[in-house]
Amino acid sequence: MIKGNFIPINFLGLDENSSRFETSKVVILPVPFERTVSFGRGTSRGPSSIIYSSRCLELYDDELGCEPYTCGVHTLAELECGSVDPAHMVSAVSEACSQLLELNKFIITLGGEHSITLGAIKGHKTRFKDFSVLNLDAHCDLRDSYEGTPFNHACVMRRVLEEGYNVVEVGIRSYSKEEAEFIKGNKNLNVIHAREIFKSKNQEWMDEVISSLLPQVYISVDLDVFDPSFVPSTGTPEPGGLGWYDVTELIKTVFKKRKVVGFDIMELAPASGIVGPDVLAAKLAYKAIGYKFSKK
Repeated sequence: MIKGNFIPINFLGLDENSSRFETSKVVILPVPFERTVSFGRGTSRGPSSIIYSSRCLELYDDELGCEPYTCGVHTLAELECGSVDPAHMVSAVSEACSQLLELNKFIITLGGEHSITLGAIKGHKTRFKDFSVLNLDAHCDLRDSYEGTPFNHACVMRRVLEEGYNVVEVGIRSYSKEEAEFIKGNKNLNVIHAREIFKSKNQEWMDEVISSLLPQVYISVDLDVFDPSFVPSTGTPEPGGLGWYDVTELIKTVFKKRKVVGFDIMELAPASGIVGPDVLAAKLAYKAIGYKFSKK
């Protein structure tokens, strides 16, 4: 069905019985695409590093009191799109997601650069006609074009808005003057700055996020939403980011109060000798599986 480069390790190191495609509710889709990065490089190694690092995770989730992997988690081969231009990559990812959704799979897409998210959202559009996009990110990614292409990672949420979705961005702390002007005039966009989160009392910021979302939600996590003290190995780190519990509490609440239709993790650029961010990304993916399928 979906052809790609072979990854010899299953997510979480699961055996065949726990990762059989036919019986798994969750599919891990690795997309090692890296063509438009504008600063640090290495995102093409992100998916394999996340999958490799996931082997060290405990299968029991102490917060949820269960082993989420029992829903079945299948790891696909890496999607072959490394040598194509960004527009063709978007089409390839969209087609892959559309095929998987026809089989009622919940897809966790692992990048790769953030431009991949547009393809995933287009694919989900074939199955879910009306949903919000929740983007956790340090940057707005709202440029109309950047470095010669409208499919640059710095443009991905601009393209998503053009697809007709309302977008909620959380953890933002860096954008251009052009993007600032665009934000002012867009009614389908709500930007929650990181500084607002740190000033907020009684999680008022989280209430604003939830109230801005439609009943169905696609969640995209650019790992630079985290403070660099948590995730230094990403292409464009920004100081003043969120912590682990800021992100997981928000994601857990969204899964609880909305129907999450898809999830992705983007922009890990693995660094030699620094494995913490790789493990963080893997555990975040496992948390999403637990929040989706556990009964707690």
